Amino acid sequence: MNPFPHFAEMSQVSQVAQTIQLALAPVFLLAGIGAFLNVCVGRLARIIDRARRVEERILTSRGKEHDRMVAEIRVLDRRMSVVNSAIFLTVVSACAICLVVILLFAGNLFGAHVGTLIAILFSLAMLLQAAAFGTFILEIRLGSRIIHIRNEVLYHEAEVDEAS
Repeated sequence: MNPFPHFAEMSQVSQVAQTIQLALAPVFLLAGIGAFLNVCVGRLARIIDRARRVEERILTSRGKEHDRMVAEIRVLDRRMSVVNSAIFLTVVSACAICLVVILLFAGNLFGAHVGTLIAILFSLAMLLQAAAFGTFILEIRLGSRIIHIRNEVLYHEAEVDEAS
């Protein structure tokens, strides 16, 4: 029988408190991942809105304007796929971080030696998030290709009204 039961209880509370402290970094990382996910979803929504507007006009367009819209809709379709990939990678990364937090607590509660698994999962989460960031950069570059203002608009001069 333990002569100091209160001390054993405090030791257990101390271990849980230490585990919570260890889990705070991954939890803050989850908050950052959530913010990035929010940015990706916002971009996806804007891409979809733009694609719907182009789709409405594409069937009635002709000539160079039609060709320009077809090219734009193809880039928009590609951007949707790329941003969806970034979202997927980010969500899988977040799931890996959640597993890290769960394993931190499980290891503490059950005395399991899961340090290697935690390190592997955390590394995997970072690799997935790095891939998501790289994919996001690709989407930004794709988006900047169709934002350029055409020369005929940039150098368009208004016709002079001869009545004045």
